[in-house]
Amino acid sequence: MPRLTKIYTRGGDNGTTALGGGQRVAKDAIRVQVYGTVDELNAHIGAALAGGLCERLQVPLLEIQNELFHLGSDLCFLEEDKARYAPPQIEQRHVDRLEALLDELTPIVGPLENFILPGGSPGAAQLHVARTVCRRSEREAAALARDEEVNPHAMRYLNRLSDALFVMSRLQNQEEEVAEPLWDPAA
Repeated sequence: MPRLTKIYTRGGDNGTTALGGGQRVAKDAIRVQVYGTVDELNAHIGAALAGGLCERLQVPLLEIQNELFHLGSDLCFLEEDKARYAPPQIEQRHVDRLEALLDELTPIVGPLENFILPGGSPGAAQLHVARTVCRRSEREAAALARDEEVNPHAMRYLNRLSDALFVMSRLQNQEEEVAEPLWDPAA
């Protein structure tokens, strides 16, 4: 378990940061952007939870927040350094857990009959913001994977998570008895 006795190090004052394996890279390197976006996603989920969500979503979202720390750890290490440092990583079991959650919640919210606009209740709207940030992190991870090796479970996890956040936003609206705002293609 990491123990931080001092929050600032001055190590990043020159525009660089250290990866998990100690390599110095620019703070705007794509790898840093990806795990920074994962951190942003985690903060949006935290904001949704703090704003009050239905009981059914609280435990899985706390698990997801913990898994997002695994994902950040996974992404801040180069693949060749993982054997040496053994950081927490996203594994198939994390993807499986999201798929099980989707399989459980999708029948409750029912099939989509139209595109849904982000919104409805405040909690659902915040989950939609988290979903869009998740999609951005997925795009950034795909860009990173074109140039560097990335854990394939991490890629699948982000893809399932954005779907799960969409379904959770629908469930939140349903639990609060707020109609889902629908896209009007004729408007």
